[in-house]
Amino acid sequence: MDIIGSDLIFTIALFLLVVFAVLGIAWGLFYPRLSKNYSRDQRIQAVSMSRVKIADQRLKSASTDRRKDIEANLKQMENAHKKGKEKKQSLKARLGQAGLTITPKQFWLYSLVCGCGLFLAALVGGMSMPVSVGMGIVGCLGLPHFWLSRKRKKRMKKFIAEFPNAVDVIVRGIKTGLPLGDCLVIAATETAEPVRSEFRRLVDEQAMGLPLAKVVPRLHQRVPLPETNFFAIVIAIQSQAGGSLSEALGNLSRVLRSRAQMKEKVQAMSMEAKASAAIIGVMPFLIAILIYFTNRPFIIIMFQENLGLIMISAAVAWMAVGAFVMRVMINFDV
Repeated sequence: MDIIGSDLIFTIALFLLVVFAVLGIAWGLFYPRLSKNYSRDQRIQAVSMSRVKIADQRLKSASTDRRKDIEANLKQMENAHKKGKEKKQSLKARLGQAGLTITPKQFWLYSLVCGCGLFLAALVGGMSMPVSVGMGIVGCLGLPHFWLSRKRKKRMKKFIAEFPNAVDVIVRGIKTGLPLGDCLVIAATETAEPVRSEFRRLVDEQAMGLPLAKVVPRLHQRVPLPETNFFAIVIAIQSQAGGSLSEALGNLSRVLRSRAQMKEKVQAMSMEAKASAAIIGVMPFLIAILIYFTNRPFIIIMFQENLGLIMISAAVAWMAVGAFVMRVMINFDV
């Protein structure tokens, strides 16, 4: 009985396997033809849609990889920019940013001459020796650096005002089909100073064999402004990741002009506060000079007595604190 039962189970299992195999073959061969809802066009559309999905996935992955590369480049440039800001600029770099051709040794020589001149002028004017020495130190270390910073700031303002025009020249050249190097040459000849001289240095460095991705960041080193940093980032990203350079530079030009308009608007709104702060800061010195020329013995005792020198030092210190506070209150960075 056991043998007969096992043979019966084996026969039934074999029969079921054969039936399922035949049904599977029939399903694969005849179902697409027999089905009214699944035509040939629908099968082709399904295959094409699968290919479209694969292409979309590849495009999304490529755009994601490109976005990651751009973010990595931006982070690297931002870190380099922060390190450059934290690093104190040398006197030679500041002289170059001010557009001066003198060497640091010549600058220190002129500073020494200025300090000696103020020292002698204070002695001839009847000042005491400590006051005369202080005037000499101010003339040697204070006034030349103040003049250098003012000249550097003035040159940076001129560069910011002219730089969007140079970017527009480059954009028009790229749209006409010229390479970026020729556009830089045109910008170096058509723009005004100090942009002209800086772009000439870019063209000269590129002519020496340096790649453009390394030449443009040097512009930001010579002119440490956010505008030149933006320009260097756009050029670096385009050279590494590709894209429409004319569109990117056009957007950059609009951003630069918007920043300039915002700065002018903020400056106009804060001009009254700046004028008030300047009048308040200069008034004590003007009054002291007027008293010195009208009633000299009344004020000269302040410079001859120790108590007077202490009072003057305290007053100057408090004036410096007040000027610093007013400058922080009326200074707006855009």
